[in-house]
Amino acid sequence: MRQKTRLLCLLLALLLLTGCAPVKDRGKTEEKNNIRIGVSIYDGYDTFISDMTQAMNEWAREKEKETGDAILLDIVSAGGSQLTQNDQVAKFIDKGYDAVCVNPVDRTDTAVIIDKAKNADVPVVFFNREPVVEDLNRWSKLYYVGANAEQSGMLQAQLVIDALSDPARFKRIDKNDDGVIQYVILEGEIGHQDALIRTQVSIETIQQAGFAIEKIGDEIANWNRNQADSKMSVLLDSYPTQIEMVIANDDDMALGALDAVQHKGALLPLVVGINGVDEALEMVKMKKLEGTVYNDAKGQADKIMQLAYELSVSGLPEAAVSDRVIYVDYQLINYKNVQTFIRLKE
Repeated sequence: MRQKTRLLCLLLALLLLTGCAPVKDRGKTEEKNNIRIGVSIYDGYDTFISDMTQAMNEWAREKEKETGDAILLDIVSAGGSQLTQNDQVAKFIDKGYDAVCVNPVDRTDTAVIIDKAKNADVPVVFFNREPVVEDLNRWSKLYYVGANAEQSGMLQAQLVIDALSDPARFKRIDKNDDGVIQYVILEGEIGHQDALIRTQVSIETIQQAGFAIEKIGDEIANWNRNQADSKMSVLLDSYPTQIEMVIANDDDMALGALDAVQHKGALLPLVVGINGVDEALEMVKMKKLEGTVYNDAKGQADKIMQLAYELSVSGLPEAAVSDRVIYVDYQLINYKNVQTFIRLKE
């Protein structure tokens, strides 16, 4: 009996020595991550993209506080050169970055970036400029975060439809009283899917609503306020009193159109934009801009960074991503609700 008792005591002692102490006595350590994420944007002078990169930095700092991880976020601008961007991504990969986020200079020419990333097994999150489907389907670690361009075109058209549906407003907008709204288009760069889709959908939706419109000008202004100012000034020289509406593919170009109207002392046409940048919201508040469509820079930036973070830590997103594409909804902004969006961005 004594022998059995001694054996039992010995077994208990061994169990305690080999780590079977109560959990509360063990102590617990959590492994921290050192994460490196490279971001290449097409152009640092784009107001909307600047808003996105600012939101990315804010997300990274908050994530560090939340998790204790060290997050190196390296953001560079390609200055509008695809060759420069290819080199930037190659350097990120050669330095062993965990994930790369790319706002392509040329959405149709991402093959070099994809090949480099695939060979090094580094996941890529494209954003704002969606690669062609064939390229995005070349590898399972390619993702895209953006917004649906067709939705933005429809909402932009709704701003116009709402204004023209008011008989008193229609009369003020239709300066020559011919029952037809003469308009000009200020487009983003050639080949950009948002420029193409926004233009087509906006015009078709207005026409389908039963309004007669006539295009008297169509200019490429490359998402640039100064270029839009210049192009609009030339149009005003050619049509000093005929331009009754300006449909701009983004707010920077809409603001450029307003600049030209002011410089020329012309009558203010109905002007609509897309993105919801700060100055555009102020112009809506002042009733100089009819309205804009909110493109959620922070919402997209948060999803880009969360995806890049998860890919860096585990190699996979935590939640299923349909077709490896994430879209963030647009929202309509007019005079009635603009103050809500101004507060949202404060």
